[in-house]
Amino acid sequence: MPSVTFRVYAELNDFLPPRRRKRAFVQEVAPRSSVKDAIEALGVPHPEVDLLLVDGQPAGFSHLLLGGERVAVYPRFRTIDVAGVSLVSPGRIEPRFVLDVHLGRLAAYLRLAGFDAAYNNDAADSDLAASSSRETRVLLTRDVGLLYRNEVRHGYFVRETLPARQLLEVIRHFALAGRLRPFTRCLRCNVPVEEVTDESALAHVPPRVRARHTEFRLCPACGRVYWKGTHYEWMTGLLRRVTAGPQGVH
Repeated sequence: MPSVTFRVYAELNDFLPPRRRKRAFVQEVAPRSSVKDAIEALGVPHPEVDLLLVDGQPAGFSHLLLGGERVAVYPRFRTIDVAGVSLVSPGRIEPRFVLDVHLGRLAAYLRLAGFDAAYNNDAADSDLAASSSRETRVLLTRDVGLLYRNEVRHGYFVRETLPARQLLEVIRHFALAGRLRPFTRCLRCNVPVEEVTDESALAHVPPRVRARHTEFRLCPACGRVYWKGTHYEWMTGLLRRVTAGPQGVH
């Protein structure tokens, strides 16, 4: 079988065995393999790739490998936009997410921070991939196999296992620190909440709460009412710890 020299850069090395990380290595590939098939055979999901170079020239995922090539695989560039030269970059989109069934707590935290985060705890893999493609959402997953699906263009494998650290990871990876809008979405429904003073909307708020608070927000979808109670203080503390960096997240 033909052999190709690969070099994988930065965080994409997370998908490689230690002996192949941060160095060039030679790998046999099936005859006339596409670059997409070849890099995913190595374990690297295509939605995390921002630039591919074959023998120093930009290439697309469908580029066929004949043997003897040198393939460089780059992740998302945070400080420069390579969309003008890359043939594979998915480009930048609004920070809208769809999360797999393993990331329910992260979905709630993203909503808490003000981001559109679609989540269904019994969604099938095919539904998640279709939603990501149809609604132009970033698919966040703990199942790397989900990112191999052809229809997924925007996706990210969440490395961390603790929800608060996952939130920090996503905020950092997608440079979202300046776009936080805490307490503007319903944690249950994901729709934007509205400020409300209407007496009928507040009928289900306990009297002791109404006596202590004057600011309320209503979810127009489920009717849930939010106020700055103990949950607000806890959530504010969480966001403060997340934006402080890894040392503040446990």
